[in-house]
Amino acid sequence: MALFYAALKVSVPTFGWVVAGLALHRVGLLSDAVIGVISRLAFNFGLPVMLFASAAQVDYSTIGSARILLAGVLAALFTVAASWFYSRRRGHPRALQGILVQAAFRSNLAIIGVALAVSAYGERGLVLAALPVAVMTALYNVLAVWVLNTTMGSGASVRLLLGGIVRNPLIIGIAAGVLLSLSGLPLPSFTAPLSSGLAVFFLPLMLVCIGGSMKLSSLRTAGAITWEATFWRLCLGPLLGVVLALAIGVRDEQLGVLFLLLSSPVAASSFIMVVAARGDGVLAANIVVLTTLLSIVTVTVGFFLLSVFSLVGQLN
Repeated sequence: MALFYAALKVSVPTFGWVVAGLALHRVGLLSDAVIGVISRLAFNFGLPVMLFASAAQVDYSTIGSARILLAGVLAALFTVAASWFYSRRRGHPRALQGILVQAAFRSNLAIIGVALAVSAYGERGLVLAALPVAVMTALYNVLAVWVLNTTMGSGASVRLLLGGIVRNPLIIGIAAGVLLSLSGLPLPSFTAPLSSGLAVFFLPLMLVCIGGSMKLSSLRTAGAITWEATFWRLCLGPLLGVVLALAIGVRDEQLGVLFLLLSSPVAASSFIMVVAARGDGVLAANIVVLTTLLSIVTVTVGFFLLSVFSLVGQLN
């Protein structure tokens, strides 16, 4: 019972903000305009600076940093391959295959994943998540364009894709932090307080905005493929990632952080990319909403099971 309570302490603070945002929007206290302003401020300033300060504190000479990164990359690649094979065998229309596959691998690791890591491990979780978030965010974008181009023929430009990755504020912030750490220069004394302070301020705001952006009415049209994509995102994808991580020696806090990053719901950017590719935007939106709602349960249960086997280290 104590372990389950500990798992709830990880998930409830994070998803509580999401539910609060949903409620505030429904009663008219949180407008779409406010959500847009907060999201832009957090994406362009708050989160990049927070992740910069966290990335600067990582010791990249340790093998553990490489292992968690390798596990995250392998999890994404294997999930793409397995979910695509599944979708083809199920006989899904080609355009819908791309939506399912993107949902299967593309977690909201930069916001919900990081928030869960902070909830579980505090500042240590933020530090451990920084490098995987940078690399996997870039990888997710590349894989998403490839998958959607292949299944929908959207014709997205590789040059524009790479330009978007290079200009992504989150990736710029983390890359700068990595370079500072590798340079060997002494870190300013305010680095850790800056990172934790921004996390306390911006992460709840972003979670509230995620909740306020959800449209529950869209779930009325949810079909079987919506549930299949949700099962891949919340259950099969994280399970595959944990198995791969264990196989290459990832343990304790690193495994816990990786699980929380991989078990997060589908990122809202997946909906934007499907619409840009002239795909089924309603299906993509349904998957985002459903995975966000159900991840409250799956993250709690998954983290509890890992705790039972003493695989997630010492919590905050």
